[in-house]
Amino acid sequence: MAIRKILSYPDKFLRQPTNPVLDIDGVIQEIIDDMADTMYDAPGAGLAAIQIGCDKSILVYDGIPADVKRSLKVVINPKIVDSEGQLISENEGCLSVPEYMADVKRANSILVEGFDREGKPLQIEADGFLAIVLQHEIDHLNGKLFIDHLSALKRELYKRRLKKMRKK
Repeated sequence: MAIRKILSYPDKFLRQPTNPVLDIDGVIQEIIDDMADTMYDAPGAGLAAIQIGCDKSILVYDGIPADVKRSLKVVINPKIVDSEGQLISENEGCLSVPEYMADVKRANSILVEGFDREGKPLQIEADGFLAIVLQHEIDHLNGKLFIDHLSALKRELYKRRLKKMRKK
């Protein structure tokens, strides 16, 4: 188990869709453990494999606040199969989009299908905060960042701010 470097925007690797996991072997288990260590160290509520430079369709999350006992969840090859309603995710942030938060429109409730780390099929009915986390991480697996949900003006303002931060 190791803490991995989290890729940051504008790294082009974050924009590529991930590949499905075909065999949940020891390598995949090690990636999952590293993702968990990295997520908790960051700290974050979720992490997609693409964020640590792995092109596999894996996400980890923990919907419980950091000061409570950890409850790691793993979803392999997740797909949103149903969604309804709409909410505004206030001050949504991302470990790969440093020092930026924004309001994002998300579905209020979703149904996700995938597999757990043992390869057993699972379904997750989520609403509110958990639905936001899952949508955010599944977006990553599809090569999409939360800033892609923002207006072109807000994205451009973030890009300018990022350039200024890099010059310093």
